[in-house]
Amino acid sequence: MKNIVVLTGAGISTESGLKTFRDADGLWEGHDVMEVATPEGFQNNPELVLEFYNQRRRQLLTVEPNAAHKALVTLEAHFNVQIITQNVDDLHERAGSSQVLHLHGELLKSRSSNSTNEIFDCKQDILLGDTCKNGYQMRPHIVWFGEAVPLLEEAIAITEKADYLIIIGTSMQVYPAASLIDFVNFSTPIYFIDPKPAISNSQKNNLTIITETAVAGTPTLVASLIDK
Repeated sequence: MKNIVVLTGAGISTESGLKTFRDADGLWEGHDVMEVATPEGFQNNPELVLEFYNQRRRQLLTVEPNAAHKALVTLEAHFNVQIITQNVDDLHERAGSSQVLHLHGELLKSRSSNSTNEIFDCKQDILLGDTCKNGYQMRPHIVWFGEAVPLLEEAIAITEKADYLIIIGTSMQVYPAASLIDFVNFSTPIYFIDPKPAISNSQKNNLTIITETAVAGTPTLVASLIDK
């Protein structure tokens, strides 16, 4: 069974109604990203950061997977599909995908601010004063700017074995996630689904650009791959 690796970004979740990572002006719900998505921001104003992610978590629980998420589940019946997502939502899992790696963490998990290994399921608000068993403040299980990406090596190992690479709804501008495209074999077909693609056919061998939204482009591509 051939390996299909799918790299997804905010564009696939936007169509379920989730707000994207940040607006064009660099603000996130009126906050500078450095205030709410860095260790320093958390240190300076933990209450603001916790409430920011509490709002994201509440919103996540009100939306559903879309046709693009569901199409990738259909693909699993025919290929070994491994999804590497930059998204912190659980929409791939809720749709039914069985192999999902979250590069940037998961909104529905929390962890101790003192340990990257003490991780807990979390569907409720995290409040100032909520601590782990050792007395350290709990925080969202999110990889913030300036923090290491613990699952990057695993993502690279998965990408290296791809027979096909599908990129959906990501600008390919956020590193290190954007570098994953460099780890596929030179001859591996790459499909890039995005209404405003940030790369061109000339930049990669065997690159097919599909200038569609995730919901419009993914089911069509999935159908064509199954037909092959």
